[in-house]
Amino acid sequence: MKKLKQAFSVAGYNFRQWHRNPRIGITFALAFILCFLLSDKVVLFARRYGTTIQLLEPFIWTFGDSDSILLASLLLVFLLSDMPFLSVGTPFYLMRTSRCVWLLGQAIYIVGAASLYLLFVMFSTAFVCMENAYVENLWSPTAAMLGFSNAGKAIAVPAAQKAMETVTPYACAETILLLMLLYSLLLAFIMLLFHLWKGQAAGLTSVFAFSLFGFLLSPDAIKTILKLSEQETYIANQIVGWLSPLNHATFHMHNFGYDNLPEMRDTIAIFILLIFLCFGISLKLVRTYGFIFTGTEGSA
Repeated sequence: MKKLKQAFSVAGYNFRQWHRNPRIGITFALAFILCFLLSDKVVLFARRYGTTIQLLEPFIWTFGDSDSILLASLLLVFLLSDMPFLSVGTPFYLMRTSRCVWLLGQAIYIVGAASLYLLFVMFSTAFVCMENAYVENLWSPTAAMLGFSNAGKAIAVPAAQKAMETVTPYACAETILLLMLLYSLLLAFIMLLFHLWKGQAAGLTSVFAFSLFGFLLSPDAIKTILKLSEQETYIANQIVGWLSPLNHATFHMHNFGYDNLPEMRDTIAIFILLIFLCFGISLKLVRTYGFIFTGTEGSA
């Protein structure tokens, strides 16, 4: 229990470093702008046809798409770009606790920071549409048009029909938020692992390589690059749905009872396993990590 309290103390100290940190303000400002740009087309669609929107539908339609998830996760990388979060207080924590407890504190901070960031993203999309929105847990006429009518085909996202056929808006938003959180945490822990192993440049490179891997394994990219037929595209869609972490983070790339894509429980289990694997390797690497602090000549 004492070590756990020390780990939370480390995480709390990291959050206190947000005070007057311009990088934090810039990240959240960019996140709001991103949400506005990505969800604006849905809001404009509703205004054009004079229909209302359920408060969380812009979040669902926007981040039910893999490209939007990728952009939002890269902004989170900017938020966490200073990992493993060395500061003037780090030597004092290392003197009073072990390296593993200190790293656990960093992991708690990563989970907390990612959760706050993604909640901000969700509330930002809600804020954009709140003038024409309601809070009742029912799909809106706008959602029906986006999912089932010809009028919405030009901007409809792939999640629309599957979401409306299976879950309520709040349940769908919770699932998408969880998928985004797990994907973002995996991205962050990969960056932490490579930073401890090879340095900051390697950590950032690993993130962009991981993101590029997911982007190239999207069904549309595979179809375009390989010039696949419809039948071949269907088979490729099943394969990349299992292989790509970014597709695992995308709501509509899951099994809803009529295909061979991963189920939600499969995706959650895979993400958790990979996150714990990255953190476990990081715990071994931190034992030999050379801590170099600004203003000192040596390492700890």
